[in-house]
Amino acid sequence: MTKAEIVREVSKSTGIEATMVAAVVEGFMTSVKASMAKGKNVYLRGFGTFEVKTRKAKTARNITKNTTVVIPEHKVPAFKACPEFKKQVK
Repeated sequence: MTKAEIVREVSKSTGIEATMVAAVVEGFMTSVKASMAKGKNVYLRGFGTFEVKTRKAKTARNITKNTTVVIPEHKVPAFKACPEFKKQVK
């Protein structure tokens, strides 16, 4: 499902104008990204958690040049669905 499809679906089910729904969806995504950029997790009860996870430093191989590369520790965004959400997807 794309962002446009989400906007259309919410607009249709709530009767709110699509432009307003699009602004709310954009605002939500901006807030989540800004919070995670600061290292904060976003908890949505009944839906799930947007988490900032830390990946440890590791050694990798560049097979093209046959060299060893060190990948430093870094943070990545992740989503963890709540148990009710997981049950619905099964």
